[in-house]
Amino acid sequence: MLVRVLLAAIFAGVIAGLFSTAVQSHRVIPLILEAERYEGDGAADGHSHGTAESGQAGDEKTSEQIVEETESWAPTDGGERLFYTGLANIAVGVAYALLLTAAVLALNQTMTLRSGLAWGAAGFVVFVLAPNFGLPPELPGMQAGDLQARQIWWFATVILTAIGLGLFAFKQGLVWALLGVALIIAPHLYGAPQPLSHESLVPANLAADFVMATLVSSLLFWLFLGAALGYGFEKAMKQEEASS
Repeated sequence: MLVRVLLAAIFAGVIAGLFSTAVQSHRVIPLILEAERYEGDGAADGHSHGTAESGQAGDEKTSEQIVEETESWAPTDGGERLFYTGLANIAVGVAYALLLTAAVLALNQTMTLRSGLAWGAAGFVVFVLAPNFGLPPELPGMQAGDLQARQIWWFATVILTAIGLGLFAFKQGLVWALLGVALIIAPHLYGAPQPLSHESLVPANLAADFVMATLVSSLLFWLFLGAALGYGFEKAMKQEEASS
């Protein structure tokens, strides 16, 4: 039974990752490409100024050499970029599917197509919506706070939100409900790490569109993942009953 469930989870993660890639290619990826154009323009300006100053100091490097030395590898736009995005989304989809499976089994819950949607919605709230209140999605060229501090805050927010929702779902009574609320809002009262400056080359409307597009694509991903996982659970249960 466990093997069938794990295989169903992996399959659900793979197809959810492919689905997410298709959704992102419609709106999210084009916004990232547009933001990279602004980032590239700013970098070009910075390199050109640096070249002029170094020329006065007798440095013979050209702007092309400076770019080659400072830029790291990145996939080319088009098919290659979409391929690597798909691989990343599949890996993320499988990881989240296994996490949901572990939670369902640990809580001794049954999962169907319908309840899978509820689990997917909960995953969206825990892993996307709650952290995004403090750390909204960032486009290339936008300022960000300290990476380690952001990671710690993100993990704390995810864990506390998951526990808080669990208290709402599986505990009865006002005390448990109040404790759940306290856990959910605690990281936001503490506050997410913020950058020293919010200045950015990226237009505000582009950043806002990216936040909305990311939220919508993430919601669709989680609902699809939950539904696929619920369907896989149901199928695995029927196969187990048929073989026993």
